[in-house]
Amino acid sequence: MHNIIPITEDLYYVGGSDRRLSLFENVYPVPRGVSYNSYLLLDEKTVLFDTVDPSVADLYLENVAAALGGRKLDYLVVHHMEPDHSATFLRLVKSYPEATIVTSAKAAQMMKNFFPFDGANVKIVKEGDVLSSGKHSFTFVAAPMVHWPEVLFSFDTATGTLFSADAFGTFGALGGSIFADEVNFKEEFLSDARRYYFNIVGKYGIQVQSVLKKAAGLDIKTICPLHGPIWRKDLGYYLGLYDTWSKYEPEEKGAVVFYGTIHGHTGNAAEILATSIAQSGAPVKVYDVSQTELSQLVAEAFRYSHLAFVSATYNNGIFLPMEQLLQDLAAHNFQNRKYALVENGSWSPQAGTLMKNLIGEWKNMTQIGEKVTLLSSVKEEQAEELRALAAQLAADILSE
Repeated sequence: MHNIIPITEDLYYVGGSDRRLSLFENVYPVPRGVSYNSYLLLDEKTVLFDTVDPSVADLYLENVAAALGGRKLDYLVVHHMEPDHSATFLRLVKSYPEATIVTSAKAAQMMKNFFPFDGANVKIVKEGDVLSSGKHSFTFVAAPMVHWPEVLFSFDTATGTLFSADAFGTFGALGGSIFADEVNFKEEFLSDARRYYFNIVGKYGIQVQSVLKKAAGLDIKTICPLHGPIWRKDLGYYLGLYDTWSKYEPEEKGAVVFYGTIHGHTGNAAEILATSIAQSGAPVKVYDVSQTELSQLVAEAFRYSHLAFVSATYNNGIFLPMEQLLQDLAAHNFQNRKYALVENGSWSPQAGTLMKNLIGEWKNMTQIGEKVTLLSSVKEEQAEELRALAAQLAADILSE
């Protein structure tokens, strides 16, 4: 049975949520599922914005048919060709062969790559082009690499509605309400929104900044993303987060201690360091890199201003989960932070030097204090060094 949700008097939500999915893009855990958003406008001409993932395809097609109520579909606007938004494309086109497909040139080529599609009824648009449906006019905004090269946004000048593709999206299924102002976003979605941004889009901060500058020239009143809730109130809050995130600036002042331990001694050092930071009055969080999912570690690293990497030496290298975290941060263009290093090793501690070499390739990274070296376990001398390092970290955090 269809489940259509009105957004305005002539715009409807026709997407759906998947709570059975365990890994988004077969990489990122989504214990709260994910939504696949699509929108249908019933103007003088009918306009459908994007399709959905196969997991909700049957509901989606039923929603579209019910919302159209016997009317024909005039336009299908394709903002983004990633399969979680385009896999239902061919079924939709076969159901509504008269519809004109409106998309970018790169997306049109991708359609032929993905599907046995001849490209008929395709209208190519670029930035600045306008599509009129009657009372509504949509201006297209190029958003390349946010987060694929073919991406377009469209902006309804009549209502101030921005259809933003994957930008401003979040993990998490929608639970009854589709609006951010009708849920406790900070409690229910912010962690997932942060994890979504940094793992899916985070590498492309420069491109996001470019799009935000374009958005600043638009009178945006509503944001309709392809995942997560719709924004129609307090847009400045979410746009501000995207501005901070895409500048690679910390969201919060505080320390996050990441540790990789084999038998517990390196973990003991991390706890001493974190406890001392907290006793100095600075915010701190602690994560065992072997026990915390990688995308969460990446999001937390981007969240805070100061980081401590505490690692055992393993096979004359960095402890493997710690090395994976560092490599993933590098892949997401991590930069503009202050950090501290602690290493452990029973006969040849090298993790600290190797971590510093990796971090040295990142932009604008500043080391706080000297590296602390342990030999197998924490002795009183090393405990004092850890407390001194904690004091330096806390003082730097609190002075900012």
